[in-house]
Amino acid sequence: MNITNDIKYIGVNDHKVDLFEGQYKVPSGMSYNSYVIFDDEIAVMDTVDQNFTHEWLDNLQNALGDRKPSYLVVQHMEPDHSANIVSFVKAYPNALIVSSAKAFAMMKSFFGDDFEGKQVVVKEGDKLPLGKHTLHFVGAPMVHWPEVIVTYDSTDKVLFSADGFGKFGALDINEPWEDEARRYYIGIVGKYGAQVQALLKKAATLDIQKICPLHGPVLDHDLGHYLNLYNLWSGYQPESEGIVIAYTSVYGNTKKAVNLLADKLRDNGCPKVVVHDLARTDMALAISDAFRYDKLVLATTTYNAEIFPFMHQFITGLTERGFKNRTVAFIQNGSWAPLATKVMKGMLEKSCDLVYADTEVTIMSALNADSAKQLDALADELSREYLAKQDTTANKNDLTALFNIGYGLYVVTSNDGKKDNGLIVNTVTQVTNTPNRIAVTINKENYSHHVIKQTGIMNINCLSTDAPFAVFETFGFKSGRNVNKFAECEPLRSDNGLVFLPRYINSFMSLKVEQYIDLDTHGMFICEVTEARVISDRETMTYTYYHENVKPKPETDGKKGYVCTVCGWVYEGDTLPDDIVCPLCKHGASDFEKIK
Repeated sequence: MNITNDIKYIGVNDHKVDLFEGQYKVPSGMSYNSYVIFDDEIAVMDTVDQNFTHEWLDNLQNALGDRKPSYLVVQHMEPDHSANIVSFVKAYPNALIVSSAKAFAMMKSFFGDDFEGKQVVVKEGDKLPLGKHTLHFVGAPMVHWPEVIVTYDSTDKVLFSADGFGKFGALDINEPWEDEARRYYIGIVGKYGAQVQALLKKAATLDIQKICPLHGPVLDHDLGHYLNLYNLWSGYQPESEGIVIAYTSVYGNTKKAVNLLADKLRDNGCPKVVVHDLARTDMALAISDAFRYDKLVLATTTYNAEIFPFMHQFITGLTERGFKNRTVAFIQNGSWAPLATKVMKGMLEKSCDLVYADTEVTIMSALNADSAKQLDALADELSREYLAKQDTTANKNDLTALFNIGYGLYVVTSNDGKKDNGLIVNTVTQVTNTPNRIAVTINKENYSHHVIKQTGIMNINCLSTDAPFAVFETFGFKSGRNVNKFAECEPLRSDNGLVFLPRYINSFMSLKVEQYIDLDTHGMFICEVTEARVISDRETMTYTYYHENVKPKPETDGKKGYVCTVCGWVYEGDTLPDDIVCPLCKHGASDFEKIK
């Protein structure tokens, strides 16, 4: 398979494996990917699992023809990728091995040989010229082993991403990427979100046209979609709205309560309800679903003054992988001394940024009138946001939404007649309450100012404290004239036809412009409120909270140069170019300061 004119695929498919890494079910098998870059010097990218030595060597030999490789690049030392290093060296004794210093130390442990005399040790920023192709090496420690490097071919603009962007499943199986990639990421890489985030920042500075992972298909279209999912997963942010109910049941009474709750949630308009019987489901799938959706209900029995073993395993799987930024509710069953909720909350103390539902359901053996009322109350509490977002059930005149206006941060949404737009502002003020009028001030250079001045309408989305930095990247660092800011989400619409954000807001208001005041560099829109909805009771994102808790701290330790004060990107160099444009937020030289 040709990846480009000069890069060929020589990997293998494994349909014999039933459990990957001894625990993950892989009904569609696995692929172990390897690639060859042809140039004046030939580089082979990684080897494959030990069970496919001869098939891989045949693939390599068939691709090479009469030529010999100059290098074997080892990006990752897990045995499913490194097992055939010795076989390669025997077949091509004149080739050199390119890898990180930690990888060579691991080779000594795996093979009793670190191949001294054949080593080309590379680190972050090093390059390897092959001819017209140049390989650039990027450190990726703990994604998900400490020795990992990834490699960028600047000629064909290909990122060889090691285990990043991989998925379960062989390449001769046609199936959607997302589900098995999510299960793979959460299960195997999920603990190392901070390290993946660091790698994504580095990748954002590269012009990537293709991604070649060590498992799964080559990604060569709509790369923004895959990068966005990795950003959500590694940032521990929900991917979709929905409720996962994970339960165990001994005699069926807890199961009955779970099914009743699921029906009530669906009746209330919950966009997705996923139910997992933890004794019977694929545990890796249940864990990945808990990370996929924004709410989780844990329902289990008290068992030996503890909780049922499968629930214990499930919660451990969550906390080991950094579970956070979710709403969690509890249902406990205990015939004489229900302790399950206390135990579950104790286990979840290892997680942070969890919001617990106010309603807790306690079942004494079987549902009765009291516990059934608790289920009703829990269904209503978990559905509150969904009901507020639906036209048929929303209170569209809830003027308590105005209480969420402070010195906060907001997304102003508009539409230019062809596409939806949005931008971040911190200049929203209630100026009168009889009638209710709001002033919104926008820089004239922003495309939204131009649109709103023409249309006379906008929506103000009050961001809540769970909004991740990705929201500010999308609506603060890009121009709606050139970018579709809603490409990666399915927005909802208010009565004025404009979008409001489906997540990360506690309220929104639809505004109609009554007066415009020219403030030289900015324009102030004085508006009446035509619709107001409260979505949740989460706190409003203030300017201070954003800077202290959301905006990434610049990684300047040990670096010399200049840092972008808007997003934290670092330019390493003695002199800052006058025409520099930050590759992340697109701000110019005036927004950089020298690293002290």
